[in-house]
Amino acid sequence: MPSNYLYIAVMALVSYTIRILPLTLIRKPIRNRFIQSFLYYVPYATLAVMTFPAIIHATQTPISGAAALAAGIAAAWMGAGLFPVSVICCALVLLIELFV
Repeated sequence: MPSNYLYIAVMALVSYTIRILPLTLIRKPIRNRFIQSFLYYVPYATLAVMTFPAIIHATQTPISGAAALAAGIAAAWMGAGLFPVSVICCALVLLIELFV
């Protein structure tokens, strides 16, 4: 039981350190183009890493999730809006899971 408090304290310290170090160490604007572009794409990469596995594993079979993902990307690439893309993906998952 006391080790749980130690784990929580270590996690709090690590979280606080990660958040406070950039504020204390970086005071000037970042001028390096590589670091700027890296920091620009970090939120998108993080969102993709969390979203894509969830899309594939949210269905009963990974095949239907992957097919819906591919169809959604294709529909969005062709200019479909958010609602038509979601309808296409849901319908495709329903059809695939009915027949597989």
